[in-house]
Amino acid sequence: DDGTAALLVSMSAATIDRRLAPERKKHELRGRGHTKPGSLLKSQIPIRTWADWDDAKPGFVEIDLVGHDGGNAAGEHAYTLTVTDIATGWTESRSVRNKARKWVIAALDEIAKIMPFPILGVDSDNGSEFINHHLLAWCEKRKITFTRSRPGNSNDGCHVEQKNWAIVRTVVGYHRYDTEAELLLLNEIWVLQSQLANYFCPQQKLVSKVRNNSSTNVD
Repeated sequence: DDGTAALLVSMSAATIDRRLAPERKKHELRGRGHTKPGSLLKSQIPIRTWADWDDAKPGFVEIDLVGHDGGNAAGEHAYTLTVTDIATGWTESRSVRNKARKWVIAALDEIAKIMPFPILGVDSDNGSEFINHHLLAWCEKRKITFTRSRPGNSNDGCHVEQKNWAIVRTVVGYHRYDTEAELLLLNEIWVLQSQLANYFCPQQKLVSKVRNNSSTNVD
């Protein structure tokens, strides 16, 4: 009615956003975790400790998969493999049709060929798409150090997790991608995004962190 309409047009944008927030939240698309633990080879693939890696040297990378299920995990849908170099922040992505290890290794092989420096170390989570004989053999053949994060400690892969958000989610969001045409388009996007992110976007690095009593100073 006219009275309600008058009240609506008198509301500020901030008030509208505040009032609509609960309803908008109901319709937000959110990513779901798709990592299934790989029980094989854990004794052969060590948990990474900072003493094992020279993080100041380019070539030591963290890898992770981002699912594109659009909130519906049923059926086959695309995933994006993110590879992030710890020392430089250089990041490459490739989308695959599912989590099958042959697609993951093929994508990693393609990324390794275009990286501006050789891959010296690979660190992954404990998902079965990574913890398997095939990826272990791929690393051993290339004399690449293969390590894994601690189970249940997602922050062990904080560098690649940050890029999952800053690059993958920011660019293609949380929608569902499950067709061949969408897969081809995603990989066209990642080639262009690599040039933008790696050549034109600055990388922010932690220089030092000093704890004084209960406060922490970060440079």
